[in-house]
Amino acid sequence: MTKYFFFALSILLTVSVSGQAPTGPRGGGVNRGNNPQMNIGRFYGRVVDEKTGKGVDAASVQLMLTRIDPRTNEKKDSLVGGMLTRRSGEFTLENLPLAGKFTLTITAIGYKTLEQNISFDIQLGPGADMSKAMAASDKDLGNIKMEQDAQTLEAVTVSASKPLMQMGIDRKIFNVEKNINSTGGTAVDIMRNIPSLNVDIDGNITLRNASPQIFVDGRPTTLSLDQIPADAIESVELITNPSAKFDASGGQSGILNVVLKKNRKVGYNGGIRAGIDSRARFNLGGDINVRQGKINAFASAFLNQRKSKNWGETNRNSLIDKSTTFQQNEGVMNGGFGFTRFGLDYFMNNRNTLTISQNISGGNFNPTNYNSLIYGSSDPNDNYFESQYRNTIGKHTFRNYGTSLAYKHIFAQPGKELTADITYNRSKSSNLSDIYIRSFNDPELQNPKFPEQLQQITGKGNNRQFVAQTDYVNPINENMKWEGGLRAQVRTFESNQMNFLNNIPQTALNNEFSYTDYVFAAYGIFSQKVKDGFSYQAGLRAESSKYDGEQLGKAHYANSFPVSLFPSIFLNKSIGDKQDIQLNYSRKINRPNFFQLMPNTDFSDTLNLQTGNPGLTPEFTHSLELSYQKTYGEKNNTFLATLFGKYITNQIARYQSLRPVADTVAFVSSWINANTAYAAGVELIFRNTIASWWELNLNTNLYYSKINGSNVVADLENERVSSFSKLNNTFKFGKGWSLQLSGEYQSKSALPVSTSNSSDGGGGRGWMGGPPSTSQGYINANYGADIGLRKDFKIKNNQASLSASMNDIFRTRRYSVHSESISFIQDEWRRRDPRIVRLNFNYRFGKLDRALFKRKNTRSEGGDNMQGGMENL
Repeated sequence: MTKYFFFALSILLTVSVSGQAPTGPRGGGVNRGNNPQMNIGRFYGRVVDEKTGKGVDAASVQLMLTRIDPRTNEKKDSLVGGMLTRRSGEFTLENLPLAGKFTLTITAIGYKTLEQNISFDIQLGPGADMSKAMAASDKDLGNIKMEQDAQTLEAVTVSASKPLMQMGIDRKIFNVEKNINSTGGTAVDIMRNIPSLNVDIDGNITLRNASPQIFVDGRPTTLSLDQIPADAIESVELITNPSAKFDASGGQSGILNVVLKKNRKVGYNGGIRAGIDSRARFNLGGDINVRQGKINAFASAFLNQRKSKNWGETNRNSLIDKSTTFQQNEGVMNGGFGFTRFGLDYFMNNRNTLTISQNISGGNFNPTNYNSLIYGSSDPNDNYFESQYRNTIGKHTFRNYGTSLAYKHIFAQPGKELTADITYNRSKSSNLSDIYIRSFNDPELQNPKFPEQLQQITGKGNNRQFVAQTDYVNPINENMKWEGGLRAQVRTFESNQMNFLNNIPQTALNNEFSYTDYVFAAYGIFSQKVKDGFSYQAGLRAESSKYDGEQLGKAHYANSFPVSLFPSIFLNKSIGDKQDIQLNYSRKINRPNFFQLMPNTDFSDTLNLQTGNPGLTPEFTHSLELSYQKTYGEKNNTFLATLFGKYITNQIARYQSLRPVADTVAFVSSWINANTAYAAGVELIFRNTIASWWELNLNTNLYYSKINGSNVVADLENERVSSFSKLNNTFKFGKGWSLQLSGEYQSKSALPVSTSNSSDGGGGRGWMGGPPSTSQGYINANYGADIGLRKDFKIKNNQASLSASMNDIFRTRRYSVHSESISFIQDEWRRRDPRIVRLNFNYRFGKLDRALFKRKNTRSEGGDNMQGGMENL
């Protein structure tokens, strides 16, 4: 009798809480209440094919309970159970409340959705048979027959197009799969079409006038952006003020996360693509994805040929000896690179997934540069004249290997998960430059000063990066959660440079440098939704870092920060369901990257000698943002306004000065730690669907920056106000036709305030170096426009497209820089690759074949299970 008493009591307590039924954590139930012992009900059954009677494997079963919301006194459906059917089609939903009305929904690929209203038929009252009532709490739903839907089995499902821009909680997401102008190019071409990002003529990327930290699939990488094919990228995420969850490195620059394409559709699917440009350079690529049972395998490969041309002039006046130098240069670079990625997901069960992937890339580039120089004097009494040519024939190779192993566990509680991953990247490069030099005393080049000389520079580099990370998310309830994680990173860099003049070693110029840095971190974040649309997130990250470098035979460099704290706080207020206001603050660190530290001197351009500074120390940034977002109109248009400010100490900046080089002196551009820097600005983003055939995205930035370098030279400052705008239009017309027109305008601006700690300084040029000095100059205004046209069509029910695009259609992208110091005044301009036309073909194929491919999830993206948050099944 005791068990009957508690059985009846459980029913009475369940129905007494305003219809709000608590549920349990085991089986297919979800525990949302404080009395899991009261939930003793169970539904079970078998899902079968209506015609064959065979069980339907991996059908999605979810159970909804209609209850009364105690706050609004209105009916509300809540998820109380869910699972995927076993191979036999069987399912069990346990720990359910006994009172209330339920809706059972079953979905499966190839079948029509099925819904049933069910309940526990329990009768209570005087004379009620308690044994029958208990038996009714364990209810068999029998064989549930599902009707096949031939339409979904016929061919690959065609999904609706994603908008160009989506707003995340802490990031802006740009879907670039269908970007016409970047097809057949590299990641740098994609960045030209993304709001907030500025791309210079050499492919260097800046975000709010600073170079962002480059991530690939959420983790740091040794790849540079010009080593990633555009066709391999699914989306780009901009995180302008990362929380304590993210690596504190990156300083004021934020994070640019490149998300590579990956598919988990049941069956097989893939694509092939090919293209050619107006310089007769080809690009080829393809990808394939196969999912069967517990295995999802994926692979992709791309090959891009490159031919790049550049032109420019430099004019320098020395303030010391009144000498003048005028240089004209013309260059061409031939080469190509390949990129491949492959791996697999192993679905151990519906809550545990193991993923391993491998990236391999490599390329060979052969640059040739022709430089003619004229040396003279601004003194009318000095008749000095000398002309010179410096022709450089180079060869550059790189190889990059990246391996990652990831594990993910989803708990029964919605949103609760544990992830762990290990990433190892290794890259190596080599450089060879033969510089042929000859000087003349006359402009006709008839009176040589000395025979032609040959200067040779060889260099090699090796980089290794190891990252281990684990993250844990634990929702306390639907309004509160906390997160925590650990991270370890070890990076090792090695480089050497050998110099020869007429085949004679120049040992005084040789250099061998290596360093290792270590970063160990832990973080914790607590977030809560309070009331009236207000929520907050508070986090703290602790990092311990150490840097140890050695310039062989010359000097040893080291610095350490045993414990550095990096707090972050985000405050958010929702005004209705159309407006949001957010205020956030974070503290960051920017550690010098390899190219900033490497003391090798680049002699290829006598007017722009460049070298690193192994004595650099990290900079620290305080970042503050205030954002307002409004969704308006029937088409859910978006307006986002952001005010931001940054204060940087120990600022890393470029500085050009006169210094000894071997047996002479020359102007050399290097890196310094300036005292402080300030940056502030406003960013406006408009995303508008003007009509069903026209989508417009407009981005405008107004930016102020000031660098104080008085610790290097008295009164050294660089202060500038600048603006930047970018417009992207997409027009759809006819049957499958679309046109993309984009353009940008950059006003007169200070050179980028800082670079990131990515392998190439955050830019796309990698081995070609970064922009000139920051603390002493500005960039003149420039603008450009790109256009692209695409036709979508079908070949045997599979999607295909043909596209054509042209960059810099008005030939206006001319990079012009003015820089000055107490020693010189210099003006230069350069142009690279205007009006390149690309023609590309893309073909997608696939089949959802249930008879051939079994699966553990019915969602095309590996999605969530019915209990919320069960990803990668």
